Amino acid sequence: MKKPHQALHTVLKAACATVATIAFTGLVASNAAHAADASNGKVLADSHNCAACHGPNMNKPVSPEFPKLAGQHADYIYWALRQYQMGTGNPHLGRNNSIMQVQVQSLSPNDMKDIGAYVESIDGDLVQKK
Repeated sequence: MKKPHQALHTVLKAACATVATIAFTGLVASNAAHAADASNGKVLADSHNCAACHGPNMNKPVSPEFPKLAGQHADYIYWALRQYQMGTGNPHLGRNNSIMQVQVQSLSPNDMKDIGAYVESIDGDLVQKK
């Protein structure tokens, strides 16, 4: 027969395991993969006026200092946008461009994935070295 303090210890361990399982399940559910939506990405790119710098269809920048984006890999676009959000606050990962930092502040991670999917879907002049 278990002593009272051993029984309490067993109940406490079971309760902690239950709470941990529930928390883990919620974490997994909240981090479920987001299927990027290129059509929403287009809406977001239009509303953030990306073409003002990157040009029509993100393929003809208004200045050589702005990159052509059309056809770029979606994951590259996502991480570039995330790095602009981080800005100079994270010197190891952040990107420093005041225009882009302002443009991306209101975007959620899912928004950035959608923009990446849209940019990747556009035919462009990007050439990938092999």
